[in-house]
Amino acid sequence: MITNETIVALSTPPGIGAIGVIRLSGKDAIAITNSVFSGKDLLAQDSHTIHFGLIKDGNVVIDEVLVSLFVAPKSYTKENVVEISCHGSNYIIQQIISLLIRKGASAAKPGEFTLRAFLNGGLDLSQAEAVADLISSDSAAAHSVAMNQLRGGFSTELNVLREQLIHFASMIELELDFAEEDVEFANRDQLQVLIEKITVVLNKLIRSFELGNVIKLGINTVIAGRPNAGKSTLLNALLNEDRAIVSEIAGTTRDTIEEVLNINGINFRLIDTAGIREATDTIEAIGVEKTMQKISQSAVLVYLFDVVNLSVDEIQEDILRLHKPGIAFLAVANKMDLSYNDRLKELKLPKDIGFIGISAKEQQQIEELKQLLYDTAIGDKLSDNHTMVTNIRHVEALQRTRTALNSVAEGLVNPVTSDFLAMDIKQALHYLGEITGQVTTDDLLENIFSKFCIGK
Repeated sequence: MITNETIVALSTPPGIGAIGVIRLSGKDAIAITNSVFSGKDLLAQDSHTIHFGLIKDGNVVIDEVLVSLFVAPKSYTKENVVEISCHGSNYIIQQIISLLIRKGASAAKPGEFTLRAFLNGGLDLSQAEAVADLISSDSAAAHSVAMNQLRGGFSTELNVLREQLIHFASMIELELDFAEEDVEFANRDQLQVLIEKITVVLNKLIRSFELGNVIKLGINTVIAGRPNAGKSTLLNALLNEDRAIVSEIAGTTRDTIEEVLNINGINFRLIDTAGIREATDTIEAIGVEKTMQKISQSAVLVYLFDVVNLSVDEIQEDILRLHKPGIAFLAVANKMDLSYNDRLKELKLPKDIGFIGISAKEQQQIEELKQLLYDTAIGDKLSDNHTMVTNIRHVEALQRTRTALNSVAEGLVNPVTSDFLAMDIKQALHYLGEITGQVTTDDLLENIFSKFCIGK
């Protein structure tokens, strides 16, 4: 899949800006740039140096630029790499790229620079995928998880498991060579212990996907309740801006409103919904139906109720209706500034439901609610040393690895011949290898890297 072509693309976002960075990679990257560069002879310069000069098309000056050189193998792709920093005019950028293509470069495909880094041994496949996650990270937690994976935290953990399995696989393969002599080179008890140990690690990694995925994508948090509970006021208070229309007229919110709130480095995707009640018209009915759909898709449900005008029985009725397995639930009593009774003492909540009293209008207990949201969704699950899976392809491969190892374990409990054990261990090794790239296909690579931006 590696070609001798030199590729070129814009690596900064398209659009007018102060500068644009054009990247070339390939055997002829420096020579092609040198052919249009007026300044020092780039072919005679050291790696990791920057040079000022002109990009010229014949006698026509296109722009004044800075050229950065990265001589193979000391570059991102392990090939010769040149980065041209020019002025951020779309016209200038297109003129330079067109000129470089005429001089022998080819337009890069999406993710082709990172693909070359992988194919040339600069990154393994999970690290390459982490590059895309790092580019798209929009919170401190998503950035931290992507950086950990880019630095090889996930790969290191998998490679330790893989090396241990390879040792036993080789011992069992040796047994097959001496099948007629009926000898065992692989200690079955030790293999059983290893399978149990690896399965514990696999289970931990698979479970981490639930948290890793919400960190990567943000935590869907639905604010639901009856009309006039103060849902839009609460959304505005959490965001500290007037994002939603607030009115005393019941049913003001007919459609969902979505905004992102960052709490302690985690993005919460707040969704303000239509009030839950018997709809009085078709449009409101659609809004209520959408509310129920959003609740079913949420990770956290904030049930907001009017502590002044709602009875305890009505609150309990709502909770019974909305409380669903697998969705973290917070019961939030609003308008506490107007309440002068202790009816809430009668409220009996299930143990898995968090509770807080607030005044959205007066912004009382809003910071405490934010912390409760964080504690409910994240708690102490985050750790700097904790490897986290964020990629659906990885978790599926881990699940298939676990299935293969379960077959090995069964073959040890109900003894099977060495060839069957070897086959199941090879299957587990294959699935682990798919994650880090020891096992790949062209279709797999095309699917992964086609989702990258051009220029990366």
